[in-house]
Amino acid sequence: MKTNKTSHTFRAFRNYNYALFFGGQSVSQIGTWMQRTAVSWVIYSLTHSAFMLGFAVFAQQFPSFLLSLYGGVVSDRYSRHKILLVTQTASMIQAMVLAVLILTHHYVVWEILSLSVVLGIINAFDVPARQPMIHEMVNNKEDLPNALALNSAMVNIARLVGPALSGVILQVFGAGICFSLNALSFVAVITSLLLMKLPKFNPPTEKKKIVHELAEGLVYLKQTPVIGIIVLMLICLSLTVLPYDTLIPVFAKVIFKGNAATYGYISSFSGLGAILGSLFMASVKNINRLKIILLIGIIILGAGLILFSRINYFPVAMPFAVLIGFGSLMPMTACITIIQMEAAANMRGRVMSYVAMAYFGMLPLGSLLIGAISQKITAPVTMLCQGLIAILIAGVFSKFIIMNKSAKKKVKQPVEV
Repeated sequence: MKTNKTSHTFRAFRNYNYALFFGGQSVSQIGTWMQRTAVSWVIYSLTHSAFMLGFAVFAQQFPSFLLSLYGGVVSDRYSRHKILLVTQTASMIQAMVLAVLILTHHYVVWEILSLSVVLGIINAFDVPARQPMIHEMVNNKEDLPNALALNSAMVNIARLVGPALSGVILQVFGAGICFSLNALSFVAVITSLLLMKLPKFNPPTEKKKIVHELAEGLVYLKQTPVIGIIVLMLICLSLTVLPYDTLIPVFAKVIFKGNAATYGYISSFSGLGAILGSLFMASVKNINRLKIILLIGIIILGAGLILFSRINYFPVAMPFAVLIGFGSLMPMTACITIIQMEAAANMRGRVMSYVAMAYFGMLPLGSLLIGAISQKITAPVTMLCQGLIAILIAGVFSKFIIMNKSAKKKVKQPVEV
C-alpha cells in the first residue's frame, strides 16, 4: 500500500526529460533563493527601510508585468527549449555581474536595483516558456498534474534550503559568495536542457501580428471562465496577500531582534511548510478536488499570517511560518495546475503570460503598497490585515469557482478578433 502511494506521488519521474529538468532546476532554484535572500538583506542593511524592500521587489517584477504578454506570444511562436537556454544563460550572467559588484565592494543601491530590473526582463520570457514546456517533457499526460505538483515541491525544497544556506553564508562569507554560487548553479539547469531529447519544434504556419495574438488570448480568457476567474483571484491575492514576504526582514531584525541568519531561518521554516504542501498536492489523485483545495489553501494562508503577526517570540512563531508556507503553496500550485489542464495547447503560452502578468504585475505593486502601509501602521498590524483579506478573498471567490466546476467552456481554436 505504501509502495503504491509512493510510486503515485513520484510517477512523473518516469519521463526522461522531466527527470532531467527536475534535477537541473533543483540545483538552480537553490541558488536563486540564496540570491533572493541575499538581495533583500543587502537592501535592508543599506537602507533600513521596509519601503525599499518593497521597491526592490517592484524593480525585479514590474518589468515582467510589462513584458510577460509579449513573452507569451514568443513562447507560442518559437521553441520553448531554445527560449529557456537563452533565459537561463542570461540569468547566469546577471548573477555573475551582481557577484563581481559585491565582491569588489563597488556597489550602491541603484546598481542592485538595476540588476533586479534586468532579471525581471529575463523572467518575462522565461516563465511563459518554462511552465508550458512541462507538457512537452511529459509523455503520459495523466502524469501532468503530478509533474506540476512535483515542480512546486522542487521550488519549495529550494525555498527551504536556499535561505538557510544564504543566512549562514551571509554571516560567514558575505553576499558576494551567495551571488557567485547562484551563478554557478545555472550550469546544472543549462546542462539538463542540453541533454533533453524533445520532439522537433513545428512553428505555427501562420504568424499574426502580436497585438492580434494578444487579443486572441484575452478573448480566450473571457470565453473560458474557469480560467478567467482564477486569474482574477490571483490578481487580488498578488496585490494584497502574497507580498507578505516583504515584511519578513522587518520581523527578523526588529520584532525578533535577530540577524541575517534569523531571516534565513524564517524563510526556511516557511519553505518547509511549502514542501509539505507540495507533497500533499503531488499525492492528490482526484484533480476535480483542486478547486476546493485552492480555497482551503487560501484560508490556511490567512490563518497563518494572522497567527504569525501576533507572536513576538521567535521559537513560538516558527510553527506559524510553516503554516504560511503550506498555505501559500497550495493555492499557487492548484491555480497553475487547473489552468494548464484547462488551456488549449495552441493558447497555453498566452494564457500563462496572462497568469505571469497577474502575478508579476500585482505583486510588485502590492510590495510597494505593503511596504508603505507597514511604515505607517507597523509590520505586525499590516500582516494581520493581510491574513484577514486572504480569508475574505476565499469567501468572495468560492461561489464563482465552485459554480464554474461544470460550466467550463473550452475554446480549442483561437477566436477571430
